[in-house]
Amino acid sequence: MSLQIFLDRLDQLQSDAQNAFDGAAGIDALEDARVTFLGAKNGQFKDVQKMLGGIDSADKRTAGMRLNEVKKAINDAFETAQAQLDSGGDSQIEPGFDPSLPGHQPQLGHIHPITQTIDHLTEIMGRMGFEVAEGPEVEDPFHNFVALNIPEDHPARDPLDNFYLATAGKSADTGEGDALLRSQTSTVQIRVMQSRQPPIRIISLGRVYRPDAPDATHFPMFHQMEGLYVDTNVTMANLKTVLRVFANNYLGDDVEIRFRPSFFPFTEPSVEVDFLWNGSWIEFGGAGMIDPNVFAAVGYDPEKVSGFAFGLGVERLCMRRHGITDIRDLYSGDLRFLQQF
Repeated sequence: MSLQIFLDRLDQLQSDAQNAFDGAAGIDALEDARVTFLGAKNGQFKDVQKMLGGIDSADKRTAGMRLNEVKKAINDAFETAQAQLDSGGDSQIEPGFDPSLPGHQPQLGHIHPITQTIDHLTEIMGRMGFEVAEGPEVEDPFHNFVALNIPEDHPARDPLDNFYLATAGKSADTGEGDALLRSQTSTVQIRVMQSRQPPIRIISLGRVYRPDAPDATHFPMFHQMEGLYVDTNVTMANLKTVLRVFANNYLGDDVEIRFRPSFFPFTEPSVEVDFLWNGSWIEFGGAGMIDPNVFAAVGYDPEKVSGFAFGLGVERLCMRRHGITDIRDLYSGDLRFLQQF
């Protein structure tokens, strides 16, 4: 047999095998094609291989090399077709797209209950004329303490009760650094009063940080809503009215609210605000008339202006509204819990 006839037969074999593998409709059909071309006993490649004995000695080297190339090409074609079917290309197993079949409803996420609460609080306070103000979460001691009339020896400035971030300029007396994660959103009120003149009616909502041990009602990161109203002739009656209207709008007309005398360095007089929850009074935040020293720190004349401030825990309001008993559930990341809201 001439070399050319042998080579032509190999080319034809390779082409037929490639077409058979590409056209296989399933795993079973592909296996049948493999046996047809690569079968150890009756495969077509085996038949062509037997023809190598009829090639002239001078041409056997060339014929043998080509034979090996074709065998490798057929094996590669089989493995490629097999991989395509294994990955889902089997038309018998995975039919093509049928536009008449009903679609699959995509699973969409929803807003976290804390964010839902913040949006709701913003809407309620907005109806009373309060605008939203924002400020940085990394603060300096002036805005977080000094301007709020909190002296250096106050327990609120203890390094163990705050997340200080830097050691440059660290105070030898207090251990304070030159930056910390804000422990209250009252810092936003200071920044607003520094940049604007009364009348001011704002709320600031955001994250605050305190190194509290997590339990059912405490977490080292939580959210506050702080309110500030500064104008002429603002009284305690205005503060109580705003908080009662807010509580009735957010928690319902049947909610009970009370004010207890308290002390905060930045308000005088000061009160604690409690709501009746599950048969017991729960503290939700503090409030009071702004201390004259705070007005002096931001350049206001305390003889001409007056105002009130209040701070409420967003998580506690959210928990009260939805009947949640453990604040840690809000930050667990458990979708089975979060998808309820």
